[in-house]
Amino acid sequence: MAEEIISLSKIAKHYKVGTEIVKALRTISLTIYKNEYVALMGPSGSGKSTLMNILGCLDTPTSGQYILNKHDVSKLDDNNLAEIRNKEIGFVFQTFNLLPRSTALENVMLPLIYAGMNKANRIEKAEKTLADVRLSDRITHKPNELSGGQRQRVAVARALVNDPSIILADEPTGNLDSRTSIEIMGLFEEIHKKGNTIIVVTHEEDIARHAHRIIRLIDGEVASDEINPNIRKMADYTVEQMA
Repeated sequence: MAEEIISLSKIAKHYKVGTEIVKALRTISLTIYKNEYVALMGPSGSGKSTLMNILGCLDTPTSGQYILNKHDVSKLDDNNLAEIRNKEIGFVFQTFNLLPRSTALENVMLPLIYAGMNKANRIEKAEKTLADVRLSDRITHKPNELSGGQRQRVAVARALVNDPSIILADEPTGNLDSRTSIEIMGLFEEIHKKGNTIIVVTHEEDIARHAHRIIRLIDGEVASDEINPNIRKMADYTVEQMA
């Protein structure tokens, strides 16, 4: 039987704006299993960014329960949320979020510093993870010396280095051209095959088609939750598309 890694029960998130209450999420109940590859979609204002922030332990719900890898994170304080984030979640952002004055190796080592790993082990682990994303020849380069695709690979390596329970990617190809986007989605395909759980937040249908399950939000609620019958893989792209 598949092992649950995320369980959301009646999650709601309300914000007070002036005298009004904005219901960003109404009642979200979801289960995501270990080694699933999920796309989270929805138009602007659908609540997908709010849901991503809750899934990523960047925010807490107004009501409801969130179990992440057997931890109830619904009501944790900021310090405990930060600890869970560093241990359980690897983030990949649209804007890469790399430290501009640090090398690729130093950027990837950063989560290991927070985890308290000693320097020799940090270097060894970061070098191996950069090799896994095929960037061994760029470890001493700073972000401004790397292409957009290489920067996103560094960001993916940083997300992976702590062996997190889930990879949470927010519009990971939003700042990349078509060919580089295909390469990054190919990298996610490889990561998924190795057993990682992946959640990609995207508004692009082409990107969502790489996922095995597609969840669509509208007005703070789940509008549909379906298995993708036509998963897009690297092998489906033509030489021209990759050129």
